[in-house]
Amino acid sequence: MSNESRDGVQEQAREAIRSNRNRHQGRQFILWIGALILGAILGWLGIPVLNQLFDFIATVFTRLFQFIAIPTIALAVITTLSALGAKKETGRIFAHAVTYTLLTTICAAAIGLALYIWIAPGNLPMELISSGVSSVPQKLESVTYYDHFLSVIPNNILQPFLSGNVLSVMLIAAAVGLALAFMPKTENRAVLLKGLLGLQEVLFALIRALLWILPLGILAFSAQLAAQIEAGIIVSALGKYTLVILGGNLIQFFIVLPIFLAIRGLNPLYVFRKMAPAIAVALFTKSSAGTLPVTLASAEQRLNVHPQVSRFVLPICTTINMNGCAAFILVTSLFLMQNGGTELTMGTMIAWLFIAVLAAIGNAGVPMGCYFLTLSLMSSIGAPIGIMGIILPIYTIIDMVETAENVWSDAAVCAMTDHDLAHTLDAEAKRKASSPVTKIF
Repeated sequence: MSNESRDGVQEQAREAIRSNRNRHQGRQFILWIGALILGAILGWLGIPVLNQLFDFIATVFTRLFQFIAIPTIALAVITTLSALGAKKETGRIFAHAVTYTLLTTICAAAIGLALYIWIAPGNLPMELISSGVSSVPQKLESVTYYDHFLSVIPNNILQPFLSGNVLSVMLIAAAVGLALAFMPKTENRAVLLKGLLGLQEVLFALIRALLWILPLGILAFSAQLAAQIEAGIIVSALGKYTLVILGGNLIQFFIVLPIFLAIRGLNPLYVFRKMAPAIAVALFTKSSAGTLPVTLASAEQRLNVHPQVSRFVLPICTTINMNGCAAFILVTSLFLMQNGGTELTMGTMIAWLFIAVLAAIGNAGVPMGCYFLTLSLMSSIGAPIGIMGIILPIYTIIDMVETAENVWSDAAVCAMTDHDLAHTLDAEAKRKASSPVTKIF
């Protein structure tokens, strides 16, 4: 068989595989949507036995996500950075990811600021603020942003993994990855890297298994949320403030991020459909870090992102790309300072926009991480933190929307970075495939 014929057969085979994969993904998407709707209906019925069952299943899935997330983050960062010395593309990937992260995060905060100025939430009665003090988590009242930053620096290599401190894990993983990148290319280094890559493949096998049973988790999460709404746990108490927060998140989600994708030549609807499982999980788990295994699997298996991009960009974005958190920190900080008597000039608001962006970058992608960070930041400047106690009952729904927005932004940054560098990465892959070393081994 001639080379041209062989290439034609291979291309037909690849096309058949792609077509079958797309059909499979289409069925999966329908199944997930069906589970979402069915769960909402069953949860709304308010059957106690079913609610208890769904709570149990949701807790199990949340624990499974957390179990896989931390080692996934660590191994993805280590293995990617370990190749820094040999791959020129790593620096380019990092530069693109950080650029898109900063642009999208600043846009999210700016939209929140514009809505805050336009809608102009008024001050709350002092009696209401005073009553909210009792609802503020007491252990965090005295915690400052300085303390939060200092807690990121680990003094024990195991403790961050045991406590789930994402920022500390990222710091340790980055240090180990860079050390492997620049240490002498010895046999011991090669054996260690091979072991780490093997562990990474084991984790991805576990992630694929988790995706297979994910519809059950979506069913339980949806039912749990519907039961909470039906019971009146989630209520809107602050009117204009809530409108600013949720309105800003929705504008960023449905308008700004799709515009970014469209400008880079990507179809926003296609990217959203492929990343829908991760966005759905983020909505219910309220944890970007906990959703990371599903985000990685969706990016690689459904969106066909280069693993070199996804396994580097997504773990980093999980920590630094916090669109929803930046908007929440800014709007909430302005709201608290306004109620505390601070004059909000345009210069003050713009300054706090950049403070919010920097604070969001330093936030961990864990449930209520944004709330706790804002509480710490406001307590350090003497703002009336009793308002945080008033916000707390409605933060559940805010946290859900913010986390989904954060993961959607992570996916957009990953897709844009992959699109920008696709030609370079494909050329590098072909070069390696045709090298004599590759052919021998």
